[in-house]
Amino acid sequence: MLKDMKSYAHLKPGQKGTRRLVEKYGKSLLCVRYRYDGIRGVRLKTVEIIVEEKPSTPSFRYRDMDIVTVMVHYTEKALRETLKAAGGRWDPEEKLWRVRYGSIRGDAGLVERIMRE
Repeated sequence: MLKDMKSYAHLKPGQKGTRRLVEKYGKSLLCVRYRYDGIRGVRLKTVEIIVEEKPSTPSFRYRDMDIVTVMVHYTEKALRETLKAAGGRWDPEEKLWRVRYGSIRGDAGLVERIMRE
């Protein structure tokens, strides 16, 4: 239905034509759009509002060739061996492992230990 409609105005709060909607929705109002439905021959006014806001941490996405740092404690010998087998290198100054993301991507135990910068 929306793909058949032509949008001919996109207004931000405070612009002419949004006063009543700003009074109604306040700071929740993001934008007002005027659309024309040529099939039905009607003009529509739509609003985009914020209905929920909560804290979030951005998701990190790595490519297979990206070098990531992984924290593995000295006593976790099995994980250290897995990192060595994946081509990981120990950084003695930072006390962290460096390895290509693609070689540990399927191992949830190692992926959750990636140090995000």
